[in-house]
Amino acid sequence: MIDELLYSPLFGVALTLACYALAQKLYVRTGSIFFNPVAVSIVAIIGFLLAFRIPHEAYVAGGRLVLFLLGPSVVALAVPLYVRRREILERKVPILLGITAGALASILSASGLAWLLGGSREVILSLAPKSVTTPIAIGIVEKIGGLPPLTAALVVLTGCLGAICGPEFCRLIGVRDPAAMGLAVGTAAHGIGTARMLEVDRLGGAVSGLAIGLNGLITAFILPLIVALFL
Repeated sequence: MIDELLYSPLFGVALTLACYALAQKLYVRTGSIFFNPVAVSIVAIIGFLLAFRIPHEAYVAGGRLVLFLLGPSVVALAVPLYVRRREILERKVPILLGITAGALASILSASGLAWLLGGSREVILSLAPKSVTTPIAIGIVEKIGGLPPLTAALVVLTGCLGAICGPEFCRLIGVRDPAAMGLAVGTAAHGIGTARMLEVDRLGGAVSGLAIGLNGLITAFILPLIVALFL
């Protein structure tokens, strides 16, 4: 009976929703950026599975249902984008240049650091699309010969770090414009960072949502070219 419950989709969905609800309450009550709900939920779920020795396969049955909702949630980012479309169109050239520069910087910095530290070819390729949203990043890595599980973990880690530190780091270096801040966070930290930007500023959140798609598109084009030229 217990095994049937654990391996049913209901267990994974219920555990995810419960952890996120508690993490959201903790975030609201403390007001601390270090208690980002997504990051806290990930740690709580992993801790729960390890503490009770529950196989990862049991959680995945329901986790896939939660993952399915990722698509509609990304599509929903088109709503703030449409609402602020005029302001975004006025900045279209800086936005395109900024995302292209951000995509190149992300690829070269991550891969270059792994190369300097003696990382294998697979590790270097797996790091390259870390700032691209998960479905696109995994698709790219499968084509260029990286390790999809490693890439998926790095993408989530990058998004959590961007959501926790992104807006504050922008302010620290003097970036105050909401559109510029959203551009940086969306390009570097994809969907998780965009969720944080929507809390900070609506225009910044709209630009951040646009950056997710354009960064994924640009990276999908330029990363295979970089691999062919240098690797």
